[in-house]
Amino acid sequence: MVNQPLRFALIRPALSVVSALLLVSAAAKMPPSVADSAGEPIRYIGKDQPDKAYYDGRLPHAVGVHRYQAFRANRTAPLEGGQVGWTYNHAPMLAYWKGRFWLQYLSDVKEEHNPPGRTLVLSSADGRHWSAPEVAFPAISLPSVTPPPRYFGGEVLPAIPQGTQAIMHQRMGWYVAPNGRLLTVAFYSYCPDVRHGPNRGHGIGRVVREVHADGSFGPIHFIRYNREAGWDEANTPWFPSYKASPDAGFVAACEALLADKLMTLQWWEEDRQNDGFYALKLEPGVEPKAFNWYVRPDGVTVGVWKTHTALSPDGGQTWTRVVRMPTLWDVNGKIWAQRTADGRYALTHTQSATRRNRFPLVVVTGDDGRDFDHMLLVHGEVSPMRYHGINKNYGPQYIRGLIAGNGDPGDGRLWLTYSMNKEDLWVTSLRVPITGQASDANDNFEGLASAADLAEWNLHVPLWAPVQIAADPLNPANHALRLSDRDPYEYAKVERVFPARARVAVEFRMMLAQPGPGNLEIEVQGARGERPMRLRLDPEFIMFDHVRAEGPSLPTRANHWYAVRLEFDTARRSYDCIIDGTKVASGIPLQANVTELQRVEFRTGAWRQDVRPFMIDGEPGSPGVYQEDLPGADTAVAESVYYLDDVRTSALP
Repeated sequence: MVNQPLRFALIRPALSVVSALLLVSAAAKMPPSVADSAGEPIRYIGKDQPDKAYYDGRLPHAVGVHRYQAFRANRTAPLEGGQVGWTYNHAPMLAYWKGRFWLQYLSDVKEEHNPPGRTLVLSSADGRHWSAPEVAFPAISLPSVTPPPRYFGGEVLPAIPQGTQAIMHQRMGWYVAPNGRLLTVAFYSYCPDVRHGPNRGHGIGRVVREVHADGSFGPIHFIRYNREAGWDEANTPWFPSYKASPDAGFVAACEALLADKLMTLQWWEEDRQNDGFYALKLEPGVEPKAFNWYVRPDGVTVGVWKTHTALSPDGGQTWTRVVRMPTLWDVNGKIWAQRTADGRYALTHTQSATRRNRFPLVVVTGDDGRDFDHMLLVHGEVSPMRYHGINKNYGPQYIRGLIAGNGDPGDGRLWLTYSMNKEDLWVTSLRVPITGQASDANDNFEGLASAADLAEWNLHVPLWAPVQIAADPLNPANHALRLSDRDPYEYAKVERVFPARARVAVEFRMMLAQPGPGNLEIEVQGARGERPMRLRLDPEFIMFDHVRAEGPSLPTRANHWYAVRLEFDTARRSYDCIIDGTKVASGIPLQANVTELQRVEFRTGAWRQDVRPFMIDGEPGSPGVYQEDLPGADTAVAESVYYLDDVRTSALP
């Protein structure tokens, strides 16, 4: 007979295996069959929706979102080199290869669909610090062109004069080939005028070149000509066919890409050829754009476009009918969806409250690849548009992640890239599992390699307003969070979510190290963006100056650590402030109706979430060409530097 302790010792491993299998099963809940889900392959089943009056939609925030500006447009001092900076920068795409992130984007001098156009590449070892962009596909001039009648379904357009410059348009940027080569891909086209886009079947063709580990490029070749529009080897003198390359490895990488039906389905929108290359069969009037995909737990591939979706039971060889997604509000912007490291699924897109503007950027999650819930904010900061131009929309838009097969940094995070206002480029990563919940703060910033280690913090880090873990200027053995800002129109922001409470204490230390035009503003907010208070540290005073509340103003001492404790009671609708052990203000009225508080944010500029001052007839506007360039946008201002330390939150008795 087996004795009881030994019996349980033998059973315990089996129980552990069963538990693990149950967890895997729960994390990968099987979706309905293809037949049952083909009519609506993706649906949002949650109740949360954004408020159109606020850039962040007043949505709960995802926890552990780190946003870094990878490229800041500058017309007079361009980071990418040249005499004039190109300020229309859009459609970024991401890959991870040889220990680096690679970012490709297209660029025009001023605005969309106005030539010349080119494509650039930059890279990063950590996703936070990026190289200067380099031109991968340069601007080219065209011979005289007569647009084919297939353009816009037969619309007759005038001939294009000799010397017209090309425009670039592509929905795919990267391919990591089976032989280990990294290819970057783009599409040359042209615009008959600013009204007619470059992606309607009339373009020249798709080009490709290899990117080497040191960032250098191989020669440019055509990988697919747009033959039905009249372009082939005979009239494209700029670059040869990939078949002419003497590099057998490069040719093999191109052939592998051409054979990949899922990767190349991203190409359909630009060339639209009916030569059997694409497996997708479309009904008249259906134009799915910006394809990406993921695989459900049952092995079915889910195709995701801007506004449409479909299913493939055989890895992209055949597809169900392409249908719209009614629960994802349509703003004609890209949608990104993928399976995350925890076995669940995440979908990020712009859930526009007006179905016109491109904010806020949200994430919804699910277990089975069909149903998504729990809408959380990813990026609700809408930077001021610094440069005017046609077809420039406000907000974070055209989201892309790491396509399956295009590399994995191995950190378990969800990586995204997108443009802001079609002029700056951002790269963002989310902690997985994706959640809006966090523990109490107890952060002293010791033992951290960088701000990237702040797992439960949200970071908003412009290039000219970095956030860093740094030595305390007064005690180098101590480490603190350093927020600096020299951007005339942006700010650095860090945010800590904590358990929602009606009575809560928020403690931290703060110091002004270098005065400048930026102020350090501190707000403790509700989950829905309620703003009951603000504390401000500027070069002259510490002030309580939100709406009607105004406590005593305390003179600021530079290079002095202020120990601050804020005690909130939402039932009493007030809070107390203790600084350096002295209660300097008691019973300060809360200036918003809020039942619970859930986050504290620190930023180097004024709050800017309210869209209402910019509404036209009750709807948010998108200025584009209707505004002037912002003065001084290309020049940094004097730097402001602040330090934070010992951030703690706790329940009050």
